[in-house]
Amino acid sequence: MVAASTLLGLAIAPRWGNAAVDLLYLPAVIATAIFAGRSPALIAALISALAYNFFFTAPHLTFRINNPNDIATVLVLLAVAVVTSHLASSVRKQAQRAEAHADRNATIAGLARQLLSCTSEQDVIDVGTREISRIFNCNAVLLSGQPGQSVLASAPVPLQLTPNDAAAAALVAETGIRAGRGVDRALPTEWQFHPIRSDSRLLAIIGLARDDGVPAVGADQLPLLDNLLDQAALALERSRLVGEAQEFVRSRERDQVRSVLLSSIGEDLKPRLAAITRAVRGLRRSGSADKDLVAAVEAEASKMDLYVANFAELGSDDDREPVQVGGITIDLFRRAVRRDGEEVHLTPKEFSVLAELAKHPGRVLTHAHLLRAAWGPAQENQTDYLRVAVRALRQKLERDPKKPLLILNEPAVGYRLSSLA
Repeated sequence: MVAASTLLGLAIAPRWGNAAVDLLYLPAVIATAIFAGRSPALIAALISALAYNFFFTAPHLTFRINNPNDIATVLVLLAVAVVTSHLASSVRKQAQRAEAHADRNATIAGLARQLLSCTSEQDVIDVGTREISRIFNCNAVLLSGQPGQSVLASAPVPLQLTPNDAAAAALVAETGIRAGRGVDRALPTEWQFHPIRSDSRLLAIIGLARDDGVPAVGADQLPLLDNLLDQAALALERSRLVGEAQEFVRSRERDQVRSVLLSSIGEDLKPRLAAITRAVRGLRRSGSADKDLVAAVEAEASKMDLYVANFAELGSDDDREPVQVGGITIDLFRRAVRRDGEEVHLTPKEFSVLAELAKHPGRVLTHAHLLRAAWGPAQENQTDYLRVAVRALRQKLERDPKKPLLILNEPAVGYRLSSLA
């Protein structure tokens, strides 16, 4: 381009003089800066100044300059060419940066679009692993991030990690900081391992490696990878929340079916049990039947009536709303207990006793009733079991276990849940 500008100048200089020739070199310098960058443009600016000096300043065809005005012209031409090349190169870099941002945004949007179409957590895992492998043209393996580091997915082919690789992945799971070849930590592994995190926890770990041993992701590509992993984390969180919501809906539907069935059982059996009880009382009054046999039938009918009543209570919807007693929250539906907002861990038997008391707040429940509800009918006489469970509940829930205000004892009868705790 500089040579073409020189030839054009040699063609017009005899007719119009050298005054306009120096401007012919600026398009060559600008074009070089735009298409080739700053360094080639600076070389073009220097060659332009030398060519103008050699061909268009006296004495011609030499690099000497006799006229001070020509010296100034050459220097100005060089300065203008250098500044112009710098500006043009800056514009080129801005354009390249904008194009890189556009490509990165398109890549992120493409991954996000594919992840949105996933219907399950495993789909998210498979699609995310495959797409990251394709984008960086490397091998990818997705690990659970839990003890054992099980492989959830790999691409483009099934992969297994060596013990050294697994140790590096375990380090990332422990610290939450990327590690491996080409990143912050130098470890004896061919892989890079990057955490996939939500705001509160580690969701998974992805490992990346190339067959030629070159780091899979360079320092300039880490921002893109981080954005892609953020998209994967959002998709994993979303799929898990959707799964939990679906499980909650299924659980509620099962509970509703259970409630309907238990209610139906109660409605069908209670009238018949009542009829049996009336018939037994009639036989007793008439004195025409064996008294022992009548007493046995009446006792069994009473037990059946109690069991049916307990079944009917299991189908109640009242346990869906948490029971509030002072600073204690008892969520029977989710089987959770909180004290002043902090969750309290209870054993299954302790929760069963507390749940039975919470279903009848303020009401005294007998020892036999509580034992039957928590341990079953065969343990109705094991009062020591109940005392141990109540003592543990008071230690975990009462502000002063020696002066209980939540679970109150009714001597020789049972316990009740106080509403004044």
